[in-house]
Amino acid sequence: MKSTSGLTAIATDFDGTLAHDGTVTETTMRAMERWKKAGFRLILVTGRELNDLRSIFPNLDRFDLAVMENGGVLFHPDPGNIEPLAAPPPADFVARLHERGLPLHTGAVVVATWEKYEQEVIDVIDEMNLDFHVILNKGALMVLPRGVDKATGLRAALRHLGLEPSEVAGIGDAENDQDFLRICGYSVAVANALPSIKETVDYVTAGDHGDGVAELIDRLVDNGRPAT
Repeated sequence: MKSTSGLTAIATDFDGTLAHDGTVTETTMRAMERWKKAGFRLILVTGRELNDLRSIFPNLDRFDLAVMENGGVLFHPDPGNIEPLAAPPPADFVARLHERGLPLHTGAVVVATWEKYEQEVIDVIDEMNLDFHVILNKGALMVLPRGVDKATGLRAALRHLGLEPSEVAGIGDAENDQDFLRICGYSVAVANALPSIKETVDYVTAGDHGDGVAELIDRLVDNGRPAT
């Protein structure tokens, strides 16, 4: 089994990992608090847009940094500012998708819809000759500038914290987590993760969703050393 020594941070996905149906349990919250009190770093890596996430999870101050919009935005809980990591989507691109009747959610960088509209989105990207790519996530679809994903967002967060990817345990459950899990020193899938994710990680938790995150925290706090 791969060693967990030298890990000083956890980077966790939100939906399907930390949260179940948008809810983070008290047990998971207590585990997060234990992790932080032990002197370790905690980073959120999510596809959600900031205001959308705040509406269901107002506890973003538990994190040192939050990668939002699948790598498009970095949120600093203290002092609360947003740092875009890429340019906003062109207004004419969004308008073209609206003209086709696609249900959309737009953030500072991301444009999101559903996987069933993938071909229509790709057609518009090709028609407009845009350097964008499509990222899938359990039925959802996100459009971002090419080269922007959860891994690039996590790297930006780590630069701010003065950490290397090798010092991070990453935990997730879905297709769009693969990019950031791949660069982490220790990669973990929760029990409810997609089979394709479980096949590529260093460890699969016995617990699902937030219970799996708490399991990872307990394991690392017991075996690791706090950041200095």
